Amino acid sequence: MKKEENFSEWYNEIVEQAGLTDKRYPVKGMNVWPAYGWKVMRHIDTFIREELDATGHDEVCFPLLIPETEFKKEKDHIKGFDAEVYWVTHAGLNELDIRLLLRPTSETAMYPMFSLWIRSHGDLPLKVYQLVNTFRYETKQTRSFIRVREIHFFESHTCHESESDAQGQIEEDFVILENIMKRLALPYLLLCRTEWDKFPGAYYTVGIDTYMPSGRSLQLGSIHHYRENFSRPFDIKYEDVEGNQKYVHQTTFGMSERLIGAVVGVHGDDKGLVLPPDIAPIQAIIVPIIAKGNLEEILESARHLADDLKAAGIRVQVDDSDERPGAKFYKWELKGVPLRLELGGRDIANEVVSYARRDISEKGTFSRKNVAESVSTLLAVISDDMRDKARERMDSSITTIDSLDNIPEKWLRFGWCGTEECGKEIEEAADIKILGSPYDKEEFDGKCLACGKDTNIVVYAARAM
Repeated sequence: MKKEENFSEWYNEIVEQAGLTDKRYPVKGMNVWPAYGWKVMRHIDTFIREELDATGHDEVCFPLLIPETEFKKEKDHIKGFDAEVYWVTHAGLNELDIRLLLRPTSETAMYPMFSLWIRSHGDLPLKVYQLVNTFRYETKQTRSFIRVREIHFFESHTCHESESDAQGQIEEDFVILENIMKRLALPYLLLCRTEWDKFPGAYYTVGIDTYMPSGRSLQLGSIHHYRENFSRPFDIKYEDVEGNQKYVHQTTFGMSERLIGAVVGVHGDDKGLVLPPDIAPIQAIIVPIIAKGNLEEILESARHLADDLKAAGIRVQVDDSDERPGAKFYKWELKGVPLRLELGGRDIANEVVSYARRDISEKGTFSRKNVAESVSTLLAVISDDMRDKARERMDSSITTIDSLDNIPEKWLRFGWCGTEECGKEIEEAADIKILGSPYDKEEFDGKCLACGKDTNIVVYAARAM
C-alpha cells in the first residue's frame, strides 16, 4: 500500500507489519504492545522521565479506580468526561455503594491527596508526574496509538502559590516539550484552544498539534492552566507567610502514545517505518555479506564491530540469520532502523564499513578505525535532517484563506472575530476543527471568515485524525 494513495490503510498495515502493535486482543481499542513497539515507547518514557526529573518533578503512582464522589466534585470536568468513562459497579456479586470508574485522567484521583499533602507555603511548589494507562470509551473508529480505549499516558500535575508561579510552570513545560520533540524529530504548533474546546475545568488549554501527511492534524498532548478551578472544589489550600489560608494555582501537562502514531505518520514511507535514532530499538543493524569460504571471518568481524559500537553506547545488532541480504534489507527497512551497516570481504580488506541511511537514499563508507565516532555523528545528523524535513512539510501545508469556498485538505489559517457563534459556524460550514490561536501571538490584520468584521485574531484549523 502506497502512503500517498491511502494514508489510513498504509498506516494500519505498517504499525502491525513492523511489530509496533497487535490489534487481535479481544477487547476493541485495547491493543497489545509487542516487544519492538514497547521498546520504542520505553525510550520515549525514559526521555520524559529525564526531563521531568531534571526540573524538580517527582514520579508518583496513583490507583486506577476513582470514586464517583470525587469525580463529581468539579462539574465541568465530569460534564466533559461523563460519556467516556468505564464504570465499575460490582465487587464480585456485591453491588458497590459508591460506583468507581477507571481513570480517564487523574485530576480527581490526585487532588483529594493533594489537599492532605499541602499545608503551608513551604510545601509549594508541588510537582509530580506519573506514566500510567488511562481509559476512555472512544466511540469513533479506533486506530492504533491515535484513537484507542486504553491509553499509555504521561501526566504531570503541579501546585503553586500564585497564578504567576503557575504561569512560570507553563513556560517550563514548553522547554520540556521542545527537548522531547527534538528527540522524536517532530515539529508542532502550540495553539490556545477555543473556550468550547479547552480541557474540562481548565482556565485555558494549549494544544500540541502536528501535521500528518493525510493533510489532517494530530493532537499530541496538551498543557493546562487551572487557576483555582480544581483547588476550590478539592479544598487544596496552604497557609502563606502571613498566616492566611489561600487556594493553590494548578497546572497539568499530558501526552500519550499518540507520539508513536505521529512518528509513524510523519516519518514513515512506502517501505515502512523511519524511526528517529533516539527512539529506535536498534540504531544500527549489521548485515554480514557472506561469500563462499569466508563465513567465519565475516561473522567474527561483524561481532567485533558490534562490540565496538555497543561500547560507544550505540544500540546495534548483527543479523546473522540464513536469509539473503536482500531479505534482510527489506526486514530492517520495514522496522525503520536508522542505519544499515554492511560488512563483506572487500570491506574488511579495505578497512572500511559500508553504510546506508534509512531516511534518505544515501550510501557510503566509514573508516573501520573511526567507525564508532562516525556512526554516532551520522545518527545525530539523521535526527536533525528528519526534523527539518518534517518541519518544512508542515510549514508548506499551512494555507491562509479568506473565504470558505473550495477548502483544501490542508492546515488552514484565517481571521476570526473571537465569538463562539462565528467559530462554530466556520467549523460546520467547512467541516473543520478550529485548533486555536498561536500561543506566541502572530501579527494579523484581516477579517473574520464568518461575519466579515475586522480582526487581529488569527487561528489555525484542520480536519482532525
